Amino acid sequence: MIQPVKAVDTPTMSQNAHTTEHAYGICRFDRMYKYGHKPACLWFTGLSGSGKSTLANLVEWKLFTTGFFTYSLDGDNIRKGLNKDLDFTEHSRQENMRRMGEVAKIMCDAGLIVLAAFVSPLKQHRQMLRDIIGENFIEIFVDTPLEICEQRDIKGLYQKARRGEISNFTGISSPFEKPEHPEIHIETQNEHIEQSVCRILDYISPRLKIN
Repeated sequence: MIQPVKAVDTPTMSQNAHTTEHAYGICRFDRMYKYGHKPACLWFTGLSGSGKSTLANLVEWKLFTTGFFTYSLDGDNIRKGLNKDLDFTEHSRQENMRRMGEVAKIMCDAGLIVLAAFVSPLKQHRQMLRDIIGENFIEIFVDTPLEICEQRDIKGLYQKARRGEISNFTGISSPFEKPEHPEIHIETQNEHIEQSVCRILDYISPRLKIN
């Protein structure tokens, strides 16, 4: 059985000195003109049960069915594969975000529109993502009050966290720092999900066009 990591080895300067970045024959601009749109990373952040994945799926469906090249990254799915060695300690949460930032960066370089749905609760982690992904990063805050997330609680996670069966659970025993200046702020209790989808599409559509 694979155990959660306790630490992540970081390459030393001497190790990095022996690596050389490879120059590929096809660049992101070639892919951009091939696909007919610019890449982007739509990063959905919010509490568990806020509706991040549902909203991301609907936005992707709208984009995909109108000819855009897309791919979704979801927190739960990733933790069953690439990041199954990580737990929910502060260190592992940061590593989870770092890995996903690097994956999203590669996907943007491949010319895709990436839709990433992760709780990503800390400001410093989201800033790290913005630094890694760069100009393609679009932060979407799915702002749903804790009490509504708990009412939904389809997976029963909040109940388990309240009983102490789950440690480091965001919103209960671990903090969620609200984004102060997200590109898009979705207040789910004040608008229908279709309105939210339209607002997101209205925002990103001009940014996907090749000048």
